[in-house]
Amino acid sequence: MAAARRRPRPSFAIGSVRVRAGSRQEVSLPISRLVTGAEVSLPVHVLHGREDGPTVWVDAAIHGDEVVGIEVIRRVLAQVSARRIRGTLIAVPIVNVLGVMSRDRYLPDRRDLNRSFPGAARGSLAARIAHLMMTEIVAKSDVGIDLHTASDRRSNLPQVRCDLEDPRTRELAEAFGAPVLYHARLRDGSLRSAARERGARVLLYEAGEAWRFDEWAITAGVDGVLRVLHALGMLPEDEQVVPPGGPSVVCWRSGWVRARRTGILGLGASLGQRVVEGERLGELHDSFGRRLAIVKADRDGIVIGRTEAPLVNSGDALVHIASSDPEEEPEGAKVPVIG
Repeated sequence: MAAARRRPRPSFAIGSVRVRAGSRQEVSLPISRLVTGAEVSLPVHVLHGREDGPTVWVDAAIHGDEVVGIEVIRRVLAQVSARRIRGTLIAVPIVNVLGVMSRDRYLPDRRDLNRSFPGAARGSLAARIAHLMMTEIVAKSDVGIDLHTASDRRSNLPQVRCDLEDPRTRELAEAFGAPVLYHARLRDGSLRSAARERGARVLLYEAGEAWRFDEWAITAGVDGVLRVLHALGMLPEDEQVVPPGGPSVVCWRSGWVRARRTGILGLGASLGQRVVEGERLGELHDSFGRRLAIVKADRDGIVIGRTEAPLVNSGDALVHIASSDPEEEPEGAKVPVIG
């Protein structure tokens, strides 16, 4: 008796399109129209494997000035084949299409898209984009990777922010292999918070500076995304991924050192640098060159973010320091120093 043929995997529905198993398709999900009448759409790449597996989404540019993730997704897609992948990968390289078009962090109505989730079909423009993202991508996914950079005139060390108290989320974060894993509370209105409510586990990757293609941030992001896909069993067993440089340092608390005076900043602290409380990080001077204040660390920890602005006002955030738990830090953990 002939062996029964395995039933082909069903196609994947998104928008008005159905993606066949073993194929890749580019889909445009309508958002709105410009005053010229031109349609604005959400660009989506769907890789629907022939074999069953998890559904994972990767997105970037929820903030229009955060472009590192766009390049991360381009490189990931260049290395992943729909014919060999298990499960389904959904990639959204530009979520805030209008923000990227206008070279602005926010939407034209000045709303922050990452404070507008889960959105509403008939709400503001931000709410409508959030609703589209939730219904067409998040609701169909098991895991999400949300790619970000620091905000304007700041830079971030490669790090994954997530709920480290959830064992499965922590496993995925450790698989990503960023230098630092940071336990971040959920923020109302964020994609991560809304997706968690829907049952998806989400990793938020932070690295680099706004409006810059920092190669070290891009490389760490590409390697991390591929490691997560491999850990989920979505990539073929014979497909090699770049191993992490070492175990990640886990951080549970953080805080910004702020400027005590207004002045010209000379900052010596580098991303990834380990500091101790009271350590000198830089100086503030006035326009005559007189020193106004010394910038000092307010805690022991690792520099995970810093300002790139040379002129600062009193109260401005200068250096972001995260504190690790020495008892939890794995042996051999080493954070690369950048800058």
